[in-house]
Amino acid sequence: MASFAILFFFAVTGLTLNHQQWFAKQQKTVQLKGSMNSGWLRGEVAKLEVVEYLRAQHKLSGAVNEFRIDDAQASVSFKGPGYEATAFVDRQTGAYDLTETKMGLAAILNDLHKGRDSGKAWSWLIDLSAVFMTFVSISGIVLILFLQKRRFSGIVAMAVGAALCYAVYLVWAP
Repeated sequence: MASFAILFFFAVTGLTLNHQQWFAKQQKTVQLKGSMNSGWLRGEVAKLEVVEYLRAQHKLSGAVNEFRIDDAQASVSFKGPGYEATAFVDRQTGAYDLTETKMGLAAILNDLHKGRDSGKAWSWLIDLSAVFMTFVSISGIVLILFLQKRRFSGIVAMAVGAALCYAVYLVWAP
């Protein structure tokens, strides 16, 4: 029962990942314009001020994924599970165009399943969950070997399940 929540999470998100078209209409994209202090963009770009200004003005979430600077323009991208926002800022005037995309709950869960844009702590949780589920699986095999009345049927069920998975792969996977 200790692994119920995480096993249930990965089972459900495995289904939502396999049928992303069910949730495609959840995505919402908005495009915004604004301007900021152009002094932040001249010479050495004040990255922290630019990022915090955009966060405060538009309630952006996610971590800064990329901050690019060239002669005429700066761009900053924010990413998180089921979320992305990108601003392109004119370095002379401080005018910017911002595109923010919220992909919905299913996309958040799918990104968490894959560990995409979810941070180190979540990555560690995925790794620990994988180790725990591997341990539970192996302990199940060991346990069936000690149950004399169930040993043969358990091993046969495991072999049939593995063979069915392999057959589906061979016959239907491109």
